[in-house]
Amino acid sequence: MRITYKSDKIERACTDFEYALKKCKYSQELVLKLHLRIKQIKGAQTVEEMLLNKIGRCHKLSGNRKNQYAVDLVHPQRLVFTVSGDEIQIAEILEITDYH
Repeated sequence: MRITYKSDKIERACTDFEYALKKCKYSQELVLKLHLRIKQIKGAQTVEEMLLNKIGRCHKLSGNRKNQYAVDLVHPQRLVFTVSGDEIQIAEILEITDYH
């Protein structure tokens, strides 16, 4: 899948290790997991592949988060994204959050 980001801050957190540690104040464990999840999303052809193979415990969300997906980071944090496109799916990374 291709990846886009909702904001520059989210993109930097997902692509720049030092930025995520220092500016976002995420733990090293969370940043390592975050960067792993980004690689896994890029490596998947479709979100259905991620769901089927339980990559990152990918799951579809419901309620006010309908049409969004999440993968686990460090409990309780999740990486939330949406998917668009048919031939080539594009995952838009929305946020890193504890939505529970």
